[in-house]
Amino acid sequence: FDSLPPAHYKETMSTILVWIQQSETKLSKPQVAVAEYEIMEQRLRELKALQSSLQEQQKGLNYLSTTVEDMSRKAPAEVSQRYRSEIEVILGRWKKLSAQLVEHCQKLEELMTKLQRFQNDTKTLKKWMAEVDVFLKEEWPALGDSEALEKQLEQC
Repeated sequence: FDSLPPAHYKETMSTILVWIQQSETKLSKPQVAVAEYEIMEQRLRELKALQSSLQEQQKGLNYLSTTVEDMSRKAPAEVSQRYRSEIEVILGRWKKLSAQLVEHCQKLEELMTKLQRFQNDTKTLKKWMAEVDVFLKEEWPALGDSEALEKQLEQC
């Protein structure tokens, strides 16, 4: 009986596996190009919430690892190996998920910065174009008014 995992182990294993599966599904959402800052902010909030959830689940993962270590000292080699293999698969998926989360957050933050810069540049350009439009619609000075012509040339 010492080589069998406690009931809490199986519950925690099930919880962690379901959580990993759901998180992998959320992360596998296709990364579409979005030109709306609000949508990008929402996606970033979702990713940050997933990161918080990951940290909350860490305690369960630590419990699984220590329980497997305890069982492997008491269990026969084949049983011990089975549990070690099981936890190694979970730890691999966990690490991959963690890395993907960090990568997605960083990439999204970079894209949000670029989009914001682009939107600011667009506003500046539109303002400049409006000013140029007003300038071009101004009445041209008379041909004999060299001072006014020089001033307009300078503005051009």
